[in-house]
Amino acid sequence: MKFTGRVWVFGDDVDTDQIIPARYLTTSDPEALAGHCMEDADPAFPGKVKRGDIIVAGKNFGSGSSREHAPIAIKAAGVACVIAESFARIFFRNAFNMGLPIFICQGIRSAVSDGDVVHVDGDKGEIVVEGALKRFKAAPIPPFMQSLIDAGGLMAHIKASLHA
Repeated sequence: MKFTGRVWVFGDDVDTDQIIPARYLTTSDPEALAGHCMEDADPAFPGKVKRGDIIVAGKNFGSGSSREHAPIAIKAAGVACVIAESFARIFFRNAFNMGLPIFICQGIRSAVSDGDVVHVDGDKGEIVVEGALKRFKAAPIPPFMQSLIDAGGLMAHIKASLHA
């Protein structure tokens, strides 16, 4: 699994209320959620994010509530993957359950700026910042977790296995 995308940088402790504010939880429609993705962290984000872009963040990304809406909003906004120095445990699991690839990578946040392009090789756990001689190591996604992402999330994976 490989991704190349433009980076949007966020700080530490980005919680689920910043990812998808609670005032929009009256729907579970992915497209409606995408229109408000990261709005409380950066009000302009929903209008500037493009399909294939990548979120890079600091420590404890996705802290707060256990809502599955957060990874759904990010994925529906077209974000290819999220790279952070660490993730809140519940967000980590919800991301894979919803089919959103995430990578833990120490030192990445301070090495990139909004608009930089990064290349992610999820199989090797390698992240390269384009135009700079910067390479980072991330934990590769284990095969079972890759199968969840490939299927589009846990429910799609289970449905496919029942019909196999």
